[in-house]
Amino acid sequence: MNTKPFTSGLSENAVMITRVADRQWHALDDDLVVGRGHAEHRPDGRLFVSIDAWHDAAFDRLAEAMLAALPTPLYTVVDEADAELTAAWRRAGFTIRRREWEYVVPTDPQVTGLGAVLPPSGVTIVPAGQADESLLREADRAIRDEVEASVGWWQSMPAEVIPRLEGDTIVDLSKYAAAAGPDRYLGLIRVVRVKRPRIGLVAVRAGEQRRGIARALLAHALGTLHRSGAPAAWTEIHESNQAASALFQGIGARPMSSNLELVR
Repeated sequence: MNTKPFTSGLSENAVMITRVADRQWHALDDDLVVGRGHAEHRPDGRLFVSIDAWHDAAFDRLAEAMLAALPTPLYTVVDEADAELTAAWRRAGFTIRRREWEYVVPTDPQVTGLGAVLPPSGVTIVPAGQADESLLREADRAIRDEVEASVGWWQSMPAEVIPRLEGDTIVDLSKYAAAAGPDRYLGLIRVVRVKRPRIGLVAVRAGEQRRGIARALLAHALGTLHRSGAPAAWTEIHESNQAASALFQGIGARPMSSNLELVR
């Protein structure tokens, strides 16, 4: 679309900001694109922004134009090791809202200590791809409601979430293994294998926690990955989730990097 350029500064070679599409901006320097900005709503309704710019001037002017056009609050996610990008968002008025750690998780049962772990009495593990859809969706919804009623689902889950149809909380049935009780599922684990195995979720109903169900789900999932030849998996954990951190650190997982969610 053609819009009136947004200019910042009066220098001879001023960077010009143009809105090229809905929630998309370009920074131009003598007709050369030197930066791009984008905004999108996540499934929880929050508006996230991103900027890729060649230099600070282009970033700052993209941020200025986007902030003038978009409603607040606005969010973004950065690699904490990228001090330059973090500083750029801070210049734009963003502050740290939360931190999440990325862990590398060994799969070898001799390393994890999960080789002899069995589910508690009365519980069986249903392998990925074999779970009953209605029972899986019911367990997923019940667990989400329990978390939302306590610490808040979107406040405790990783910031990088997979887009899905509104109201559909199961991404792909084939990715889920479940812990089954006599008449319902008590917990579930989701493992996605794209470029590398990623544990996207390990969750147990509130009334069934501290029975070893999460460890049994991990033992099953990691053992399956190990037998398929994958030496490690990855997962992200919110820094305030001490129970999850303790669970993964207890099986030899190591923090490798951290992401910051910023808000303005």
